[in-house]
Amino acid sequence: MTSPVLALRRAITDTASADAALRTLMGGALRLYDETPRAAEPVYAVFGDVTAQDWSSDLDRGHEQRFSLVVWSERGGARAALMVADRFFAILDDAPLVLEGHRLVNLRVTELASERDKETGLARVTLRLRAVTEMA
Repeated sequence: MTSPVLALRRAITDTASADAALRTLMGGALRLYDETPRAAEPVYAVFGDVTAQDWSSDLDRGHEQRFSLVVWSERGGARAALMVADRFFAILDDAPLVLEGHRLVNLRVTELASERDKETGLARVTLRLRAVTEMA
């Protein structure tokens, strides 16, 4: 049995990998990671915090997930990160993703926030999302 969190991450990665516009904005390849690789150069994105809570009904077992995608941009400019975040928004909000072992009920982008990291000076754009899944 695949975890609903891992199944959703895989589906997001597959969808993002197939999007030529997103790959172009990220320098020619999808740069979406579970954790930031050492010495990674912006623009890249990482899966942020996630919570998965029971969302079961009498008939179906399910989960509500709240999670984030964090896009990092170069020092001194948030434009590239905002463009990548906008593209993630376009391809993920209400997307009909196919999940292994689960069925996606809905997926929504609930918030976009941009700020500058005080330690590194890099721009950071955070997309917060909510998904409801049921076991297949």
